[in-house]
Amino acid sequence: MALIIENQKILEFLELVGRLKHVKRTGWVLCNIEDCESIAGHMYRMGLMTFLLTEENNPTKLDRFKCLQIESSLLSALVHDLAECIVGDLTPHCGVSPEEKHRQEDEAMKKIAELTGIAGDRMYDLYKEYENQSSPEAKFAKDLDRYDMILQAFEYEKRENAPKKLEEFFKATEGKFNHPFIKELVKELYRQREEFEKKCLLNGNV
Repeated sequence: MALIIENQKILEFLELVGRLKHVKRTGWVLCNIEDCESIAGHMYRMGLMTFLLTEENNPTKLDRFKCLQIESSLLSALVHDLAECIVGDLTPHCGVSPEEKHRQEDEAMKKIAELTGIAGDRMYDLYKEYENQSSPEAKFAKDLDRYDMILQAFEYEKRENAPKKLEEFFKATEGKFNHPFIKELVKELYRQREEFEKKCLLNGNV
């Protein structure tokens, strides 16, 4: 009987995180981006980015597996985005204070952790580590979160042939990157974005 109840909870957990495949990210919706990414789409690329750490670009010797755990609890959903399957993707434009946002997400993570037993304890610990930015790996995960956001913003600008349309996302992350590897990726992204803007100006698209 105990096993049946445990499996029922796991199924509920999987159904909850499955919602993230269909929930659009609020920031893009508010910017009227058509066919924008889901929360799970954001999580997917962030998880893959942890594999890009190598001996050469990881001078601080981050634990790559721990980064992946923070990015993907049970390798299927990002810890810091898991709460969104219950509370939604809250942004500063939603009229919810940072304190209330953290409270709602914390409660949601506790509910999720309860569904997965012992695995849930680890999940919740990783979530708190990310929220408190209490480890180098958590700080790296935050860099990835910000970087994926501006990368996605640039992709939408190119798709819509609209340079600087999503400038607010770049302004929001300016000067906030810490890891040297991500800083280099940010530089390259900015370079390509500048080239894109110049090309549009030459073609009279701006």
